[in-house]
Amino acid sequence: MAALAYNLGKREINQHFSVRNAKLLALGAALLLSACHAAFWSYSAHGDNTCGYLISSGRFLGENVWQPYSCMMHRYKPSEASGCLRNQRVAFVGDSRIRQLFFAFVKILNPHVKEQGNKHENIPFEDTRDNIRVDFLWYPEVNGSMKQCFQSLMESTSKPQIVVAGAATWSIKMNNGSAESMAQYRMNMTDVEPALWKLADTSDVYWILQDPVYEQLLSESRKMITNTRIDAYNDIAAAILNGTNRKSRSKIKIFSASRLISEETIEQSLDGLHIPETSRDISAMILMNSYCNKILKPIDGSCCQPSPPVTLIQKLGAMFFALSMGAYVAISIVQRNKHRKNKMCADIESGEEKKPATVTPAASTLEVALFSFSKLGLIMAYFYFCDRANLYMKENKFYTHSSFFIPIIYILVLGVFYNENTKETKLLNRDQTDEWKGWMQLVILIYHISGASSFLPVYMHVRVLVAAYLFQTGYGHFSYFWLKGDFGLYRISQVLFRLNFLVVVLCIVMDRPYQFYYFVPLVTFWFMVIYGSLALWPQITQKKANANNIWYFGLVLKLAFLLLCIYVLSRAQDSFEKIFSLWPVSNLFKLNGQVYEWWFRWSLDRYAVFHGMLFAFIYLLLQKHQVLFEGKGEPLFSTKVSNVLLFFSVVSFLTYSIWASSCKNKTECNEMHPSISVVQILAFVLIRNIPGYARSVYSSFFAWFGRISLELFICQYHIWLAADTKGILVLIPGNPMLNIIISTFIFVCVAHEISHITNDLAQILVPKDMSALTKRLLCITSFFFILLFLSAVQQ
Repeated sequence: MAALAYNLGKREINQHFSVRNAKLLALGAALLLSACHAAFWSYSAHGDNTCGYLISSGRFLGENVWQPYSCMMHRYKPSEASGCLRNQRVAFVGDSRIRQLFFAFVKILNPHVKEQGNKHENIPFEDTRDNIRVDFLWYPEVNGSMKQCFQSLMESTSKPQIVVAGAATWSIKMNNGSAESMAQYRMNMTDVEPALWKLADTSDVYWILQDPVYEQLLSESRKMITNTRIDAYNDIAAAILNGTNRKSRSKIKIFSASRLISEETIEQSLDGLHIPETSRDISAMILMNSYCNKILKPIDGSCCQPSPPVTLIQKLGAMFFALSMGAYVAISIVQRNKHRKNKMCADIESGEEKKPATVTPAASTLEVALFSFSKLGLIMAYFYFCDRANLYMKENKFYTHSSFFIPIIYILVLGVFYNENTKETKLLNRDQTDEWKGWMQLVILIYHISGASSFLPVYMHVRVLVAAYLFQTGYGHFSYFWLKGDFGLYRISQVLFRLNFLVVVLCIVMDRPYQFYYFVPLVTFWFMVIYGSLALWPQITQKKANANNIWYFGLVLKLAFLLLCIYVLSRAQDSFEKIFSLWPVSNLFKLNGQVYEWWFRWSLDRYAVFHGMLFAFIYLLLQKHQVLFEGKGEPLFSTKVSNVLLFFSVVSFLTYSIWASSCKNKTECNEMHPSISVVQILAFVLIRNIPGYARSVYSSFFAWFGRISLELFICQYHIWLAADTKGILVLIPGNPMLNIIISTFIFVCVAHEISHITNDLAQILVPKDMSALTKRLLCITSFFFILLFLSAVQQ
């Protein structure tokens, strides 16, 4: 009775919460959120300029990790900072707190600089190699002297590109916090503002609002510097610089983020007044981001960066999708009108009363293709607005153990809860491989969004998951070719289309090179290697080997030759890079003008596919000789052998995990990984398949995700993560948990829909008829040459 109630309830839920309804809900959520974000930027005080939010708001993600509101902050290295400020001058004008900020800024350029010099005098810094000059000018009060300083900077032959100023605590201290002092500060700020405004015509001018103090630590001579008075002085400065002249609103930048930072860190101050090192370092990095991001355009520094210009290829892609939508609407209207007229004629001729049509005419191939491209066009617009326009916000990743392991435990519980019996009980059956892909993909997704690559033990285990994907590639494709002997053009075209369709579209829409989506080039390359290894003369299949056992030896020679080629290429990086630097192959595998990234990705898992092929060959050989017991509930081998293998598999699995967890150097671990990752992969396969009961069930939850694993892996780049995977997409600002839930829901629905679109278009664009297929391949080849030409013109 309970089982019946469960099934009835499940059927009722599926009627209302189907995948189709989920996608409609995701579409509505995406449209609503897009409208909300567009309205927010339209009515925001800063407009769509994230610089305003960078210097005015944010929060701590963790200790010493500052997250600006709405955008990502890049951490500048000395070489990057020097490249940005080469042949430029920066001036810091103010009191001792500005002097602290000056030293923090200089240390970004040169970490070895020591804080020395007379505290109440000007302090210069000069980098003669890059012709960079940074000056601290001692003006502790806002008065006529500070005004003259700004005027001299404006009239100087070497005008500073950046001016950072601020002062107030000296005025409070020297006048014992009197009301007259505050009135005088207002008059002086009003007098200084025109000079700052004119200076802002040629320089980036920042006014630093005063940080709070830690009143308990203040000395007796500073007790009058209270946070209440500091807030009052800040209000005066902000009102004058933002209100006296409306034009100055966009010219003099009020730097208030340091206040928020110091509110969290001021207790670390040594004297209660001067800001701790954490605060000033973050503030200096914010200044660097505010000025340099628009110059260097770092991928993980979205603050202050304008949207990239739309390229010619992107424009042509948008035109194609727009034409597809228009053509689909036009054809749909014509088809429906035609169907309505035919129906009416039939009713009149028969003399019967008209009834509503119950059967809609089957859609034509053209209509299906146009509908698929129309849906894809809408999805690609969402991709573009998420990661190329400044419509949605982005945030930096921040790794904590809980952000990685808690979601892992959660999906593990769900995966175990949703289990079903498999359709077949063979080793690595389809349900099981889908399950395997699914849970691996979910772990990789959590790994990416949590920034867990910074934690070496997690990094090494995830590297095994990537190797396991390639292991499955070798196992699956070898098994197909060995058993079926199908080396036809249709098979290879179908596989290549399904692997590469989405990535090619994204390369066009997102203006990214093919190698950027590294996993697809990797799988495509290894598929061609498997195909070439088995398809080239002499073609050896199981049927042929069964007829003459000598062919088994021939296949072993082929595999040995493949292993030798892989080894030789892995030992000759220069030769490898020369091969893949040849045109037009170089256009596929170059990233940032080099093929090093391709070499790194290829070499990291260079033996995984071979291991998969070898495992498939041994397994199919054992299966042919009936050594394995693959019946339902049966152990894979005899009881004694199964127990021994299971014991060694568990020991091997744990041994690898212990080694990976104790690994200290990523470079050394990466060097060992290609050869030993197979230990944990094979251990997992045996643990999962030796017990008959384990082989007879699978997780339908994981398998569902496994069927769209490729789309999930690719789509995460732009609509779940952000800034080309360097950050996190923010659909719901201010609520990280709700943001993850909503963005994940939309992301999964989009990936599932793209999977369906790819399958539909594969049936149309890759026909079984050889004559039609040849014509399509010629068209596709022409299309790629046109892309190469346009890319060359664009560059």
